Amino acid sequence: MKKLYDIFTAFAKASLPVVGAFSEKLNKGVKGRERAWDILDQKVKSSLPKVWVHAASLGEFEQVVPVLQHINRERYQVVLTFFSPSGYENKKDTPLADVVTYLPLDAVDNVNKFIATVEPSLAIMVKYEFWPNYLQALGRTDCHTVLVSGIFRQNMAFHRWYGRWMTKSLEAFDHFFLQNHSSLEELNSLGFSNASVAGDTRFDRASQLIERNNNLPFLEEFIKQKKCVVIGSSWPEDIEIFTNWLSQNEKTGQYKVVIAPHEVGPKKIDALQQQLGYEPIYWSAVTTGINIDHSSSSTLVIDSIGLLTKAYSYADVAYVGGGMGTKGLHNILEAATFGVPVLIGKNYEKFPEAGKLEDLGGLFSVVDAADLEQSLKRLLEDDQLREKTGMICGHWINSNTGATQLIVDHLKTWDEKLILD
Repeated sequence: MKKLYDIFTAFAKASLPVVGAFSEKLNKGVKGRERAWDILDQKVKSSLPKVWVHAASLGEFEQVVPVLQHINRERYQVVLTFFSPSGYENKKDTPLADVVTYLPLDAVDNVNKFIATVEPSLAIMVKYEFWPNYLQALGRTDCHTVLVSGIFRQNMAFHRWYGRWMTKSLEAFDHFFLQNHSSLEELNSLGFSNASVAGDTRFDRASQLIERNNNLPFLEEFIKQKKCVVIGSSWPEDIEIFTNWLSQNEKTGQYKVVIAPHEVGPKKIDALQQQLGYEPIYWSAVTTGINIDHSSSSTLVIDSIGLLTKAYSYADVAYVGGGMGTKGLHNILEAATFGVPVLIGKNYEKFPEAGKLEDLGGLFSVVDAADLEQSLKRLLEDDQLREKTGMICGHWINSNTGATQLIVDHLKTWDEKLILD
């Protein structure tokens, strides 16, 4: 199976430039990977030991941020790689890394060239980034390798006939920091005991959000004294169940609504407006200095990146997108940390944190438009229920912090010079 995998990755490397011509997202990844070698050659310094951090996408990057904040950049150079455009395009200028690029595909020649160029002393993988050729290459070096906020499930390839061969690549890890006990049990069943349940570093990241300045003056003026619903990281499937409620609210002006779509390109924003059936206020118009009439619409669309978490701080109720379709539920912790009741769609089986918060009573999953409207009515009209639900969310965040410190303590024992005091 290893040979078949290598054939497949070599074929993918050769064919992606062709396939990318038919997909804007794929094309970004193709072009980005073409530039990766130049970026590495220009920016990787031989004078400092390297920390290689790999996150698949933007969500995984947020998980490793609390760890990155502790790394001593005078002693180590941080090389950050992403697999997907949503990670790289949004964080290519992050001050938390010295070198940011796409990860070349897991083809043998790419892997050998990458490891020889970077020569990592420490490798940090996030969640479930298990590229077998990269891991096997790390295993042949003296690089200290850890997994942060790891998850293992029964349905992963390691338990399948076609993926059992990849289990050996996990030997590259010196330690697995896992999110939950079920992951520990799964990893134990694969024959690995060098692991501990640290929790999810996203709780530490989310708890930091309250401490920063979240003020958005225009949003305060827009909302005034009305209750506000924030629809975060939305996809068309999420907006679809909102259309009737939004249309009615646009007529009555009873509530203020802030929509932050997951994708904010011009075509996506045009499609969103067509779905809404009316013209909302756009954040991009606000930033141009144009005098905006707050009463022209009860809906504000944030058509730019980086403002969603601040918008959550103004919410009375938050809907976190991704769960009505198959794209994957987005980060519920960013809303919950502000003590806001959370609504999500119906598809969240792969997101244990959502199930946990639902069991506690801080989150509600909706299956369709009618279910959504009923939940919104209850939370917006019952102040006591909304306050109680929000308190559950805030307490849940605070009671689950601490994963970062466990990881940092481990890294400090590996090399105390790595960690900032």
